[in-house]
Amino acid sequence: MKLQGCGTALVTPFRPDLSIDEPRLRDLVEWQIASGIGFLVPCGTTGETPALSRSEWLRVIDITIEIAAGRVPIVAGATSNSTADAVDKAQEVARRKGVDAILTASPYYNKPTQEGQYQHFKAIAEAVEKPLVLYNVPGRTAVNIEPATLGRLAKIPNIIAVKEASGNISQIAEVFHHVPESFLVFSGDDAITLPVISLGGVGIISVASNAIPKEMSDLTNAALDNDWERARAIHRRFLPLMQAHFIESSPMPVKAVLAMMGRIEEIYRLPMVPMKPETRARLQQIATEVGVLRSMAVVSDL
Repeated sequence: MKLQGCGTALVTPFRPDLSIDEPRLRDLVEWQIASGIGFLVPCGTTGETPALSRSEWLRVIDITIEIAAGRVPIVAGATSNSTADAVDKAQEVARRKGVDAILTASPYYNKPTQEGQYQHFKAIAEAVEKPLVLYNVPGRTAVNIEPATLGRLAKIPNIIAVKEASGNISQIAEVFHHVPESFLVFSGDDAITLPVISLGGVGIISVASNAIPKEMSDLTNAALDNDWERARAIHRRFLPLMQAHFIESSPMPVKAVLAMMGRIEEIYRLPMVPMKPETRARLQQIATEVGVLRSMAVVSDL
């Protein structure tokens, strides 16, 4: 397994009755792989995983494994704010042959100390043999994995990577001071993929690549190949869309764009709700301007 490049934090398509839209999920996974995506991340926050039942969570992962068929690595999401539950979930997905690594975020709401986070991730790592990718997203969890704590965690053999979504470039730069060169650092924010790679990062776990998998893959691979002129050109073109995906709470905007493209139905599970008409109109305009949608007239008919 080689984790590098652009990995997509997959959305979970739903039907009008709120069940998982399995055909759309299968099509989405196939399109991602055909577009050159580096790896897939089912059941992260972008997949509305907190709103999935246990069986649905596993079903989404199993479908992703089935369609990927070994063509790209699968990093399955398994997070809980209860350490015992997080351990149980990690063990559950670790038993699946097609799971190559496990993505697990800091405990949300509890606000553990740095030592609490260290012990939480250590317990998960010791319970499974699969590699772990830690997910630092303080905007969602209310706690930050500080670089020194990440340095301690990087000494645990199967903690191999971090998805860094603090948005703090100074902190991300400090991370590289604390972890060994073999430790993988992924940007957790599309808009700062290039700065993170320039510091030594190996790619992005992306929201935007749900809608623009080829473009985000090309951007990431160009930067990793030191073709900064090409990487910057792609970044300049698609930055407005990357930013617009967070104009309201993610994954609402990116699911709206995928619906505009005709790839899924625009259906969410509470507490996610449809976007406000004015922000959705702005999102549609941006998606059209960057070339994702053919024209406003065509989109309005979808």
